[in-house]
Amino acid sequence: MDGSLDGSLDESLESTATLVRALQDGNAAARERLFQRCLPLLRRWAHGRLPQRARDLADTDDLVQVSLLRALNNMDRFEAGRPGALLAYLRTILLNAVREELRRSDRRSADRHAEVEPADDAPSVLERAIGQQTLDAYERALSVLTEKQRNAVILRLEFDMTYPEIAMEMEAESSAAARMLVVRGLAELTRRMG
Repeated sequence: MDGSLDGSLDESLESTATLVRALQDGNAAARERLFQRCLPLLRRWAHGRLPQRARDLADTDDLVQVSLLRALNNMDRFEAGRPGALLAYLRTILLNAVREELRRSDRRSADRHAEVEPADDAPSVLERAIGQQTLDAYERALSVLTEKQRNAVILRLEFDMTYPEIAMEMEAESSAAARMLVVRGLAELTRRMG
């Protein structure tokens, strides 16, 4: 499969893990392919996660691009425990960037007079859809899954990947194997959420 990095195979067949290994081995083309592959997934994931009150300070797309570039610049330190780990890692980086942007927004709002600009405490799209308590319970339950289950669940639920895409990312034997991994992860997630 490494031959695909020189263009001899279809780029869509390259797993993210293959590209990460190539990038870590110094292949500049792999960096660009990872960026092109991950950017739309992260944009889709981030859509609606930044509340309106913080959007004027940093566009969500800017946060996505900066987070992705930072991660790719530090790939020499990244150690993938399992296939699918990169997107889970990028999700964590982006989630932390969103949280930091919210903290910045809150600090700036506190510095302003309430009469000048009322605070926008509207929840994010995700919070409105499932509620903050459910979101917190989901994150707690997700953190106790095995790494393989967690990565599969994140790819399916948060990145909206199909089973064939998950199979490729997770280097699973088949779409059916990827589906089974997701189903087992979701069952455990549901059990832990109560």
